[in-house]
Amino acid sequence: MTDAISSILSQIRAHELRTQGPLAGAAGMPGVGGLGGAGAAGDAAPSNAIGGVRPAGSDFQQTLNNAIDGVSKAQNDAGALQQAFELGDPRADLARVMVAMQQSQVAFKAAVEVRNRLVQAYQEVMNMPI
Repeated sequence: MTDAISSILSQIRAHELRTQGPLAGAAGMPGVGGLGGAGAAGDAAPSNAIGGVRPAGSDFQQTLNNAIDGVSKAQNDAGALQQAFELGDPRADLARVMVAMQQSQVAFKAAVEVRNRLVQAYQEVMNMPI
């Protein structure tokens, strides 16, 4: 079960890295930035790390928080790009808006799938005999 979760999280990280490239040009528009920049896993060490040694649950918690932040940022950036297009900004073309919307949709679906897998794993653990 943990291999499936790790696989999904690595796919989310790979998706974030892919989205940084082509849409980075949108960063010059007010309120619109490249997707996935701040949400990439491993951007910063956890704040509760002491002397370079992290607690056991810290990595998973930080990775999960970064993934959720990345999904939120992707949705916010896609919404801002959509709004810029609707307001007639010449730098926000339809193709870029559609790509941003699709990327945010894929990121959200991946996050929902991770949540579903975590709930399923939790239920399996709770049903184990002691």
